[in-house]
Amino acid sequence: MSGVIVTNPPKAQLKDVDALARFGVATVSEAMGRTGLLGPEIRPVQQGVRVAGTAVTVLGWPGDNLMIHAAVEQCGEGDILVVTTTSPCTDGLFGELFATALKRRGVRGVVMNTGIRDTQELRDMGFAAWSRAVSSQGTVKATGGSVNVPIAIDGQVIRPGDVILADDDGVVVVPRERAAETVEKSEAREAKEAATRAAFIEGQLGLDRYGLRETLKRLGVEYKSYDEYEQYAGERP
Repeated sequence: MSGVIVTNPPKAQLKDVDALARFGVATVSEAMGRTGLLGPEIRPVQQGVRVAGTAVTVLGWPGDNLMIHAAVEQCGEGDILVVTTTSPCTDGLFGELFATALKRRGVRGVVMNTGIRDTQELRDMGFAAWSRAVSSQGTVKATGGSVNVPIAIDGQVIRPGDVILADDDGVVVVPRERAAETVEKSEAREAKEAATRAAFIEGQLGLDRYGLRETLKRLGVEYKSYDEYEQYAGERP
């Protein structure tokens, strides 16, 4: 089979997607046990933007954006388009014209495991985008691929309908079955961080709040005055 376009896949509930948008990528990943991150090389083309949506996935060929054209038809309100290729590609597979079509359909953003172009135009039109590279290199439309099938980016599997959350720190995927659970765990983590932030504002040290002094002692880390250290250093062979 040269490819497949899957229609109407199951999706996470929009209320859970919107709830996850309240939290940062780092918080959500930590809430899931430090999982789901698509890696540090996927970077935003804008700053100060956070979006969450349900994944419409694309598996295409390097240098070929035919299947992105096919995927536009499958995109709708609240989706995020997620694109990868069968082998590494940094060509500019996505630009302002695609964004115009997707914005019209209510798509919230795009995540490209490839190159992207027209970045200023994307910022001007307020279309959120994350990519592995920025490149003006054009593409062809000649090879079949697949839409709405499981894909992998940096070892993370993204299925159609999973939640994609993206901000200045990167991108995380939340399995659609875990969306509601992850909202609850993210809320708990944020509350815990708020309490820690308040303690730090009052002057408490992380060494004491996290009980790390005993850890330092167990590891053999010692406190010495400057004079003691100078004497200690001078006595070493």
